[in-house]
Amino acid sequence: MEIVFYIVPIIAILNLFLELKRDLMMLQQNSYRNERYMRWLKSSQDTTSTSRLIAIAILLLSLTSFCPNYVGAYLILLFSVFNSFSLIKAKYKKPLVFTNRAKRIYAVASVIAIALACCCGFGFGKGEIISTLSACGTATFALYIGSHMIMYVANVLLAPVEKHINKGYYNDAARILASMPDLKIIGITGSYGKTSTKHYLHRILSEKYDVLMTPGSYNTTLGVIRTVREYLKPYNEVFIVEMGAKQQGDIKEICDLVHPQMGIVTAVGEQHLESFKSIENVQSTKFELIDALPSDGLGVVNDDFEYVANRKVENVKCVRYAVNKTANASYTATDIVYDETGTSFKVVGNGKELALHTRLVGECNISNLIAAVIIALRLDVPEEKIRYAVEKIEQVEHRLNLKRTPGGITIIDDAFNSNPTGSKMAMDVLSRFNKGKRIVITPGMIELGEKQYELNEALGVKIAECADVAIIVGEYNKDALINGIKQGNMNQENVHAVASFNEAQQVLGTIAKAGYTVLYENDLPDTFK
Repeated sequence: MEIVFYIVPIIAILNLFLELKRDLMMLQQNSYRNERYMRWLKSSQDTTSTSRLIAIAILLLSLTSFCPNYVGAYLILLFSVFNSFSLIKAKYKKPLVFTNRAKRIYAVASVIAIALACCCGFGFGKGEIISTLSACGTATFALYIGSHMIMYVANVLLAPVEKHINKGYYNDAARILASMPDLKIIGITGSYGKTSTKHYLHRILSEKYDVLMTPGSYNTTLGVIRTVREYLKPYNEVFIVEMGAKQQGDIKEICDLVHPQMGIVTAVGEQHLESFKSIENVQSTKFELIDALPSDGLGVVNDDFEYVANRKVENVKCVRYAVNKTANASYTATDIVYDETGTSFKVVGNGKELALHTRLVGECNISNLIAAVIIALRLDVPEEKIRYAVEKIEQVEHRLNLKRTPGGITIIDDAFNSNPTGSKMAMDVLSRFNKGKRIVITPGMIELGEKQYELNEALGVKIAECADVAIIVGEYNKDALINGIKQGNMNQENVHAVASFNEAQQVLGTIAKAGYTVLYENDLPDTFK
């Protein structure tokens, strides 16, 4: 029977290390920011999950006087085996990336855990092997329950180290940029649309220049630094920098490094209100890009958004563009026609008309193309090359990406991210497909602060207006979406609430037929249920 006391510490440590790895993944998804990590813990209630509540009950039972030591040991062992297996089998949408920073945090967290477990083991073991092992196993099990705090402390302890390391990277990137004084640098930011605009601009400018853009979602200061240090070459002529922000000052920090000469603000909307608190704060943060431009630079801003249109720009020449609210816009889109091949339209501005055709659909994509065209014209890209590039632009994956299955079902993939304006545009695109039933699959929108319920309820109303069938995924926005759908008078037999995207696919398999259209609107990260 004593063998169990030898096994428990080993399995309990395995379980703890696997849990620390999951905690690190969540810390990474929260940008290694402890305040965001703690906010996630509070909103997700991960500290009081079913598994942790069971673990707390087992721990308390094992510490009582009427529970024999070996019974408590067996209970801890069984739980640790089962939970370890669950953690090993778990699949995540955005799994942990073991960067050097992640490795450092994990190593420190592991050392803290082992040190605490050993101290408890030798402190309460009374010099006896079995008692020491029992105390060590119990302590390790208790550390599993409080693993979030271990990760928090490890991140705090490493903060000065990370700051020093990042400063070195920053200085190296600044040195590289200073060695390329002729490099044309274009910043792109906005509540939404910046990644698509980056890709479109890259494709168009590549007709004349050697162009580098920040890859993927490298839109933070560290992401830009990494792009400069690892990807920027002496022969590059244009550098397109996507600039994201989670709090005020984030974009200014990037601008202070790269010093853009031109900048695009694609949108200012109700995105990330949870961290920004107000749309006015979103506005001031996005316009940090325009404020950073030199007097001989160019700002390009989207007047379709109220908090772009009402923001004066006096430090630099500013060109305004719009698809809908064109009163004060210098560039607009006219004669927009959608068909099965994509979209035909004209960019009108500066006394010229440029007729274009693109494989893209949706007003948001047309808007993003206008911004890219304005910059291309500024950089003297010939009109025929602009026209050719726009025709050849590929849809950015998961952003109103049209696909057709072998079974004749049209898929509109807008799963990358969702926001009030983008979701409305996606629903409008869906509404144009009327040859068969229209199905929307969505978990709703996130990071909307106090407007979370209100805006998701409004999305539900829009779904009822534009779709025939709704599949609502997860619990986070379910009540708001379903209430909005009810207000829109959709037949409730056509509304399905499921726990996961796997279940949504199963429901879809029983509904979809040739000629139907399916819109995937947003896909929540692992930090949301």
